[in-house]
Amino acid sequence: MRALCLALLFALCTAVSAQQSKRPPKLEPLPEPPPPPALPGPDEPAINIPIPQGHQVEEMREGGRVVALRVTPPGGKPYFLIDNTGNGNWMRRDSLEDSNRVPMWPVYTFD
Repeated sequence: MRALCLALLFALCTAVSAQQSKRPPKLEPLPEPPPPPALPGPDEPAINIPIPQGHQVEEMREGGRVVALRVTPPGGKPYFLIDNTGNGNWMRRDSLEDSNRVPMWPVYTFD
């Protein structure tokens, strides 16, 4: 039993001394990472809306995105170009009020 304990103690001391004699590998600094790629401009696509010469155009923005244009022709009634969905489908409206209103009068009453 004593010999077994002595052998285990010797093996343990040998393993510890072997680990202490190993030196960590020489570390080299990492090179600087390359700069990130250039980001394209804003997510807003380039839109070209043909408007006749002489018309006054006012942009209405929401969160940096053009959502409506007010076009005033010379000597005429102003109208609006509205992009409801944000996908570039512009619709002409005579006013900014919602045109899809629910009827608010009674159709039939039960007495």
